[in-house]
Amino acid sequence: MSTPMRSSECSPFTNVVVSSMRKLYPEALADKSFDNTGLLLEAPFDKSRIQTNSALLTIDLTTAVADEAIKNRNSIVVAYHPIIFRGLKSLTFADSQQRSLLRLAQHGISVYSPHTAVDTVPDGMADWLCDVVTGNFKHVQQTPKATITSCASTMYSAPSYPEAPIPAVQAQTSEAPAPGPGPAHTRSTIHPSPPASIPEGFESAGAGRLVTFTEKQSLTTLIDNIASGIGLPGGIPIAIPQGQSVDDISIRTVGMCPGSGSGVLLKGDGELPDLLLTGEMSHHEALAATERGSVVISLSHTNSERGYLRSVMQPKLLAEVKQQWDAAFQDSAKTVDDLKKFDGVPSAAVLQIRDLYKDQGDVVVSVSETDRDPYGIMIWRGN
Repeated sequence: MSTPMRSSECSPFTNVVVSSMRKLYPEALADKSFDNTGLLLEAPFDKSRIQTNSALLTIDLTTAVADEAIKNRNSIVVAYHPIIFRGLKSLTFADSQQRSLLRLAQHGISVYSPHTAVDTVPDGMADWLCDVVTGNFKHVQQTPKATITSCASTMYSAPSYPEAPIPAVQAQTSEAPAPGPGPAHTRSTIHPSPPASIPEGFESAGAGRLVTFTEKQSLTTLIDNIASGIGLPGGIPIAIPQGQSVDDISIRTVGMCPGSGSGVLLKGDGELPDLLLTGEMSHHEALAATERGSVVISLSHTNSERGYLRSVMQPKLLAEVKQQWDAAFQDSAKTVDDLKKFDGVPSAAVLQIRDLYKDQGDVVVSVSETDRDPYGIMIWRGN
């Protein structure tokens, strides 16, 4: 009887997920001037743990998400935001994030972060925001999700958190006309990636997107599109130039960047788009933008990001992982057959890897059920 496989390397399934992420979202496209992307935690593989061939997608790797991954026996967590941003001088249980990393490593669960690589790629998070603002997808009708069911306040409701609907049409590629139910428009990249860093097939990569409508659209129509696209939040913060009314504003151009996008959208002294759509923008930046004639919609940081995981990343990653996993299984089976054909004896490690492809179930890529933006919206009961 062979002993359980223990290794100084991560699981074969984790390797396939990492390879798939790097193919879909090349790390060369991440902004390395500040970002920390890639395989941040490589947990050693131990077959005796009987983990599933599954990956968990999340925006933030919180304690709740770590608990979820451990309960699911996932092999890897793909966390959009890096849980390690700066150098660590220690790893202790005193810090909640470090505690999550230690617990995940103990359970053999690795962590990969793509962050700004997802923002910049064609068909990435910025292009998904284009689909949101143009209404260029069908979605399942939903109501706001209240994760706190009761509230003692007599004036305000319990906080509600948007739960992104599932589009039937995925994001369109940047620089191409966008077909579908949305109004006619073109898309372009605001700040193209440096040519030296762009892999083949990703030539339109870059930070931010600019949508230009063929005909002007009412601001209220775009607000409805945005609300539906991110899951009907309890409220949408909006800044408009003084002296103007939301009902009277028409929009030709929309600049958008997921997350904290002011550094992308406000860069330079040129004319700003009619509408700036992002996750967060400071008071003074929003004030400056409205003084220059633009409307600003700030969705709350991760509400401008989370819907992409379920609507685009999950199906794309699942398809790629299945393809690579099936190929890896075929290679391992062929290795065993070739050794037997030439009177060789497959090693225990080779046999265990072959069996691993069969024993741990179907490939699964799921989206976290516990991940959410820290900010909820409490609605005045008198409204």
